[in-house]
Amino acid sequence: MRRFYARDLKCVLFPPLFSANKTLLGGGGVDGAIHRGAGPLLRKECITLGGCETGEAKITGAYGLPAKHVIHTVGPIVFGGVGAKEQDALRDCYLNSLKTAVQNELRTVAFPCISTGVYGYPPEEAVEVALATVREYLDEHHEQLDRIIFCVFLKSDADLYQRNLPLYFPQAQSADQSESPTDGQDPL
Repeated sequence: MRRFYARDLKCVLFPPLFSANKTLLGGGGVDGAIHRGAGPLLRKECITLGGCETGEAKITGAYGLPAKHVIHTVGPIVFGGVGAKEQDALRDCYLNSLKTAVQNELRTVAFPCISTGVYGYPPEEAVEVALATVREYLDEHHEQLDRIIFCVFLKSDADLYQRNLPLYFPQAQSADQSESPTDGQDPL
């Protein structure tokens, strides 16, 4: 059964997680939180990867995090509005992350809101790219993934996902709202 959740990143205990900084060496936001949680061994491994270009995805161990892997992807930086270039780059983040997960035989993936923080991608537009890309991928590869989790920090992002999830995953709302991936709490 596929489940979709909106949770604070710190509450997710089992899936791979994502960060967004071209150097992969830590920073602010999700990237900084992942590096702080994983500890210095994550940085040491990331140095060997030579960074990551926008839209690409790379995988490392998770070290001190309660997951086995971290899939790193770099989202587009938005200046003055979203165009086709930014939409394609954000789509590539989700698509290449899903492909990386499948290539590494991971069955569960957790996504933060990629590029919606300091990178400036409007959350209202980003949620549509995220959900459409994941939906398209699952339509072709549904047997390769068991669970996709959307982890959010802000209530406004949780509201966006609650409003938009049923448009892309009509049965997700009713089938999974009463379940939680970790502790029986409300998934939002």
